[in-house]
Amino acid sequence: MNILRDDFSSFHGETVLTIGKFDGLHVGHQALIRTVREEAAALGVHAALLTFDPHPLAVLRPEAAPPLITPLPEKTRLLALYGLDIMAILTFTHELAQTRALDFLARIEAGLRPRVFVVGPDFAFGYRREGTLDLLRAWASERGKRVIVVPPVVVNGERVSGSLVRKKLLNGDVGEAVALLGRAYAITGVVRHGNQRGGRIGIPTANLAPPEGQVVPANGVYVTQVFWNGEAHPAVTNIGVRPTVDGHTRFIETHILDWEGDLYGQCIRVEFLERLRDERKFPSLEELIAQIHADIEAARRWFATHTPPTPTLSPYCENE
Repeated sequence: MNILRDDFSSFHGETVLTIGKFDGLHVGHQALIRTVREEAAALGVHAALLTFDPHPLAVLRPEAAPPLITPLPEKTRLLALYGLDIMAILTFTHELAQTRALDFLARIEAGLRPRVFVVGPDFAFGYRREGTLDLLRAWASERGKRVIVVPPVVVNGERVSGSLVRKKLLNGDVGEAVALLGRAYAITGVVRHGNQRGGRIGIPTANLAPPEGQVVPANGVYVTQVFWNGEAHPAVTNIGVRPTVDGHTRFIETHILDWEGDLYGQCIRVEFLERLRDERKFPSLEELIAQIHADIEAARRWFATHTPPTPTLSPYCENE
């Protein structure tokens, strides 16, 4: 996949193009991408996607900017996996936000030369979203281009959107998020040293710091799988502040079932499959340990009755 950022002058072909933020790359986005690929193959042109970085709200209203479901490195790797030829990125600035709709289309035409636009029914673009579907259709028709509107995807009676995925994750509904994303939600990071308490009680954990700016599921205990070194391992993960023994610092702690070894400094990917319970404070350390063993057995039962999804991506940490 060819990645272009801001300057598209090195690209000389034509495209079938979809445009948007694409945070989450959920099944609705994937429907757009499939249509882009099919149309591009039929026309013999490049399958392309145009997105923005940073998230527009991070520039326009930083206090309202949502945590990301797919930070740019994750988004880039997923788009390559989904079979696109071109990922075009525009750096979102206040100046870009002021671009009038027709000026935006002129820039896209000069850089990416789309033969077909593939968009959703709510697509809008340009200054204050003045670029409506009707405007896009009229502009395209005058130039012999087409606009394909892909209907929204509905899962379990809900229209799939990035906002819905984010809500499910923040509520801890990671099993429902799997259906919306078409894959397990994952957090990737480098294993860091903790306080060694898990090892001392015979339940060692691989600890990750919550990634800044990315969605972290609600505090609680989850069935997970951990992927590193080309292998997926069943696991159970606690997200929270460890109220029984600490109560202050939020961690992502993962116990890998039936595995022993040293992961410190290793880049791992934790994929969230199902929520087991809320985080809670126990009257004693002994009761906490008993509950952790019960959680491990609950995770074993889950894996005995479910086939976890194949990990989508290998771990990748930018600062390894």
